[in-house]
Amino acid sequence: MSASPGTTLVLGGGIMGLSAAWALARAGTAVRLVEQDGIPNPRGASCDHHRLIRHTYGAAVGTMRMVEAAFAAWDLLWSDCGERLVVDAGVLAVAEAPGGWLAESRAALRADGHAAEDLSAAEVARRFPMLSPEGIADALLLPHGGVLLADRILAALHRRCLALGVTFETARAVAVDPARARLRLADGAERGADLLLVAAGPWAPRLLPGLAGRVTASRQTVVLLEPPPGRREAWAAMPMLLDLAAEGGFYLVPPVAGTPAKIGDHRFTLRGDPEDDRAATPAEAEAILALARHRLRDLPQCRVLAARACYYEVEPRERILLEPLGPRAWVLTGTSGHGFKFGPVLGLGFARAMAAPALQAALPAWAAGEAPPPPGLLPAPG
Repeated sequence: MSASPGTTLVLGGGIMGLSAAWALARAGTAVRLVEQDGIPNPRGASCDHHRLIRHTYGAAVGTMRMVEAAFAAWDLLWSDCGERLVVDAGVLAVAEAPGGWLAESRAALRADGHAAEDLSAAEVARRFPMLSPEGIADALLLPHGGVLLADRILAALHRRCLALGVTFETARAVAVDPARARLRLADGAERGADLLLVAAGPWAPRLLPGLAGRVTASRQTVVLLEPPPGRREAWAAMPMLLDLAAEGGFYLVPPVAGTPAKIGDHRFTLRGDPEDDRAATPAEAEAILALARHRLRDLPQCRVLAARACYYEVEPRERILLEPLGPRAWVLTGTSGHGFKFGPVLGLGFARAMAAPALQAALPAWAAGEAPPPPGLLPAPG
């Protein structure tokens, strides 16, 4: 692949596509981005009030270390956009049994020098009275981490890309030709460039048959809540919660920066079609609420604002795939619901590697959390 491609075509206007367009454009590349709906796209995997950024990744040390680079990339984006769209809420993880993912996270974090405070069940309830201590055998509190204001970030990235000269086109791609770096659109027109990046989220397996079995669309339901009257301030001050119950589990996003609180399931359904309606059924909503009733003391007094579905694209080991499709095309997929935090750092790494071909061979292992970035791939901190 030639250095410094003259034009790049990006398919997908979620966090991955926008981040790549931003990084390429700020490096001087001409970029055209094709997105089937508006930006932010309410059907996209990235579009929501919030996404989370955290260091806790069990024994996946490579991915945990990648989070530090992600924070640096976000700082660069905040500087470029002129606003900081993250709330440093901290992270609380609780488990019903010792060992397992939480213990692996603790060991990995402390080995790398991260602050991680152990809490007893009683301490959890004392510091966060909206939570029940029932069944908590282990708990870990981290001060670093929190809530990315996802919809606002997508809008800010869109504005920044426009300012950098990125061309946007609203059109639906129905076929991808990696060998020629071209897209065929629903109206029969074609778009091409020197380089193509496919970042089509849960639609990627449909457009790239080679991803079948490697990436699966997964319908995920979230429930939005308004805390009880007089309790919003207390809820907004709590950390994001990862509840690792033996039978299922859930995550809670606090209602920061004027957003609703949100709860969702850790597990993947691995079913559904990204063309499906995003409205959640009553049964889907009840299944999420049932996961949280044992832990959230305030839940009976909360008002359910909405329940809706989104679609992730899931890789079996939850690895992010950033891989060549040929000499002129790449795919960025498999974000598995946790990839939003890595959008800017992946975009910066991709842009740098496209301008320095010697770095390209290292991209797949680095994005998957299996190897550190090669020297020169990422901007120096600060």
